[in-house]
Amino acid sequence: MKPVRLDGRSLTRAQLVAVAHGAQVELAEEQLPAVARAAEFLAEQVRREEPIYGVSTGFGSNADRLLGAHRLRGELHGEPQPAGTLHEELQRNLIITHAVCVGEPFAPDVVRAMLCIRINTLMRGHSGIRVQTLQALVAMLNAGIVPVVPQLGSVGASGDLAPLSHLAIVLLGGGEAFYEGERISGADALDRAGLQAVTLSYKEGLALNNGTAQMLACGVLALSKLEDLLDTADLAAAMTIDAFAGRLGAFAEEVHALRPHPGQVEVAAHLRRLLDGSTLADIPYHLVPAFRPWAPQSWDTPEAQALRFDIGWNWVSFDQRHGREKFYTRFRPFRGGKKHQPQDSYSLRCIPQVHGAVRDAVAQAARVLEVELNALTDNPIVFPDAKAEHVEEQVISAGHFHGMPLALVMSYVKAAVPVLASISERRLNKLVDPATNDGLPAFLIGNEDSTESGFMIVQYTAAAIVNDLASRAHPASVYSIPTSANAEDHVSMGANEARHVLAMADDLGKVLALELYTAAQALDLRRDMINAARDLADRADAAALAAKVQGAPRSDGADHAGFIAEVEALRVELAAADEFRPGHAVAAAHAAIRARIPFLQRDRALDGEVAAAVQLVVDGEVLAAARLA
Repeated sequence: MKPVRLDGRSLTRAQLVAVAHGAQVELAEEQLPAVARAAEFLAEQVRREEPIYGVSTGFGSNADRLLGAHRLRGELHGEPQPAGTLHEELQRNLIITHAVCVGEPFAPDVVRAMLCIRINTLMRGHSGIRVQTLQALVAMLNAGIVPVVPQLGSVGASGDLAPLSHLAIVLLGGGEAFYEGERISGADALDRAGLQAVTLSYKEGLALNNGTAQMLACGVLALSKLEDLLDTADLAAAMTIDAFAGRLGAFAEEVHALRPHPGQVEVAAHLRRLLDGSTLADIPYHLVPAFRPWAPQSWDTPEAQALRFDIGWNWVSFDQRHGREKFYTRFRPFRGGKKHQPQDSYSLRCIPQVHGAVRDAVAQAARVLEVELNALTDNPIVFPDAKAEHVEEQVISAGHFHGMPLALVMSYVKAAVPVLASISERRLNKLVDPATNDGLPAFLIGNEDSTESGFMIVQYTAAAIVNDLASRAHPASVYSIPTSANAEDHVSMGANEARHVLAMADDLGKVLALELYTAAQALDLRRDMINAARDLADRADAAALAAKVQGAPRSDGADHAGFIAEVEALRVELAAADEFRPGHAVAAAHAAIRARIPFLQRDRALDGEVAAAVQLVVDGEVLAAARLA
C-alpha cells in the first residue's frame, strides 16, 4: 500500500483509518520549510529573551513563571544537576509529568491514529516543532512502535494532554510501548527498532501534547464502524420486514419527498433497494397462513410430512360480515398470519424516520471530524512571518485545543446509538412474541412437545445490551470539571465522549447481529409456511385446503357451499402465485447467515451461533453479501 502523505491540509478519514490499521506515512516535502521556519523563529525569540508562553514560561497556572538564566537548584547542597538547558528541561518535564493516564491501554489502531493526527497537525507549520522531531515521530509510527496509552486521563482541554504525553514519552525513551506484539519499555522499543531517543527543543513538548488527537482518533474510528452499522441496521430491518410480509407503502419515494430529511430519504431508498424483488412484502393478507403446531396428520404426502409446522386460517362466517360486505368483496374472508390493517407497527413503519435521524447525527459528526483532521489544535500558535511590533502578535495564545466541537457532536452520536439499538431490539422482540409476530410460532420454534425455548433468550441479551447502551448515553460534555488551579476552568470532556462512542459502536453491532440471527429464522418460517400453502393449493383440491381452515360451517349447513366456493377462490389464487421469496439483497444476506448458522429445527446450544452472528457483522460478511446482490 502506498504511504499516506501528510501535509496538514488533506488528510481524510479513510486515510486515517488506513494508517490505524497499518498503513505507513510520509511527510510532504514542500511543507517542511514552513515547519522549519516556525522552529527557527522560536529559537531566535529565545535568543532575544522574549517571554513566550510554554517556551520561556511555565504552563497552565504557571504561565506567569519566567525561566531564569540559570538553575536556582544549583545552589542547593547535594542537588543533582540535570543535563541540558532549562528550556529543554521544561519541555521534558511537561511530557514526563503529564503522562499519568490510568486504565487499560487503547487498542493499537487508536494509538496509531493518534500519532498520525498529531503528525498531520504539526505539519501545518504553526507549532514550532523541528523537522527532525517530526521525522522521529514518523519513524516511530512506521516502525510499528505503539506507545502504551491508558484510556482514562483526558478532560479534553487543553486537548488530550495526558494521553498525548504517553505518546510523546516513548519518543524520549521513556514510558512503555508495544513492539512486535510485546509490551516493553519505550527505550527498549526504540532500541529494537534501531531508533534514537529525542531531546526536545523550544515548545516541542507543548506541541506534542496539546491537541485533540485522542478524541479525534476515537471519533473517526467510531464513525468508520458506525457508517457500516447504519447499512447493517437497514439490512436487518429489511430482513425483518420480509419475515413479517410487511407493507412497503411507508417507504415510497413520494412519501419521503414531503419530509425530506436527508437521512430519512436515504434510508427509505435503501430499504426499497434491499427489498427489491420481494414477493413476501405487500402480499395480500388472506394468502398468509398462521403457524400451527405440527402433528402426524398435518400433511397428506411424504414430502409435506417433512415440514416442521402446520398452517391454518380462520374463516369469517357470513353472519360476521354485516356492515363489512364491501371489505370482504375485495379481501377474501380468511384470517391467517396477517391482520387486515393498512399499517405496520412503528418499529417497521418508522424505520426511515428513526434510522434516518441516526444517519443525520453521524453525518453531522463526520463534518466536524473532517474539519478537525486538518486543523491546528495546539497552543500557542506561531505566525513567524506576521508583521508585528511585539512577539505576542506573532505567538498567539488561543483555545484551539478545546475539544467542545468534537465533544458535542460525539454527544449527539452517543444519544443516537441506543436509539438505533432500541428499535432493532423492538423488531426482534416483535418477531419472537406470538402476540405480535403475525402468525409465526412463539419464539420461532415448533415446540410440539413443550420442551423448547427457541429464540426466547436471544431477546433477553439484546434487551440487556440496549439498557447498557442507554445508561452510557448521558453526555459527558455537559459536565465540566475545572483543572490546573482553575486556569483551565471550562473543559470539554470530549475524550470521554469519543471513547464511549467507540465502545458503544461495538455493542450496537451485537444488537444488530442478534436481530439478523432472529430475522433469518423468522424469514425461513414465513417463506416456507406461505410456500407450503401454495404447494398444497397447487396439488390438491378445495377440500384439502378447507381442512386447514377453522370455523367452517357444518357440511350439511346452508353456508357450506358458499364456504367451499370461497376456499376454492383462495386455492386458485395461491396456486397461481409464483414461489414466494424475499428481496434479492435480503436473500443474499440470509444465505450468508445460513452458510455459517443452520436453521433452528430443535433447541440446541446457541452461544456459538450468537458469536458467529456477531462476527458476521464485525467482518462485514453479511453486509457485503447484500451489497453484491
